[in-house]
Amino acid sequence: MNIIVELLNYPFMQRALICGVAISFCAALIGVILVLKNYSMIGHGLGEVGFAALSLALVFNLPEMSVAIPIVIIASFIILLISQKKGASGDVTIALVSTAALAFGVIITSISKGFNIDVYNYMFGSVLSMTTSDVIVSVVLSIILVILYAFFYNRLFMITFDEKFAKVCGINVTFYQFLISLITAIVVVLGMRMMGTLLISSLIVFPAIIARKLTNSFKSMVILSVLISVICFIFGMLFSFFLNLPTGACIVGIYVVEYFGASIWSHFLRKA
Repeated sequence: MNIIVELLNYPFMQRALICGVAISFCAALIGVILVLKNYSMIGHGLGEVGFAALSLALVFNLPEMSVAIPIVIIASFIILLISQKKGASGDVTIALVSTAALAFGVIITSISKGFNIDVYNYMFGSVLSMTTSDVIVSVVLSIILVILYAFFYNRLFMITFDEKFAKVCGINVTFYQFLISLITAIVVVLGMRMMGTLLISSLIVFPAIIARKLTNSFKSMVILSVLISVICFIFGMLFSFFLNLPTGACIVGIYVVEYFGASIWSHFLRKA
């Protein structure tokens, strides 16, 4: 405990902790909706779009966030529109957009400087390299996302479980679908620096899946998912620092252990 307290005296650890907790909180909130709507792979797809956007920003020496956020948001809207208008399933649409974006990003990176340290950090995550501006952006956007989620909680709940009933009740389902896409896109961009574009989907999916094994209530699932996400991030960051391993991979490793633990626990509960 004394070592942990001492570590938190370092500014880079403080920045990593603040950013990580804020992003983990938001990812868990939106992850519950995406998992219950069988749309969980969108995080992986948008992560690859984010990689292409970041490659573009690095080539033209532009601010990464200012390029990645609008591009990923547009991509999320395109995925939603194609899924609704063209009759393609969500998984097919995500696969089309994500693979095209990944190929585009690789081409841009290859014809410019190649895979330098900045691209590597965004692909695999580097939470300990967070800057003060990263902290400010993460915290401000996270607060906005939490407020939106809380304000529209009841409508999001209805849309998650029964879109037809929500339409009958007079809810503008299309608007809230785009709101979910918007929140997902922003969470993906914020989480790319922490988890990397290749692992960002785990930050969204794992907490919700684990929580789903432990409870059947939507509200309880949201609360439990947030707790799991934040706790796993903290332990993952500490293991990453002490063992000198990639932070994103350590967090995913803890998620996997939690998942098997929750599976065993729910199995015994069903038996009982």
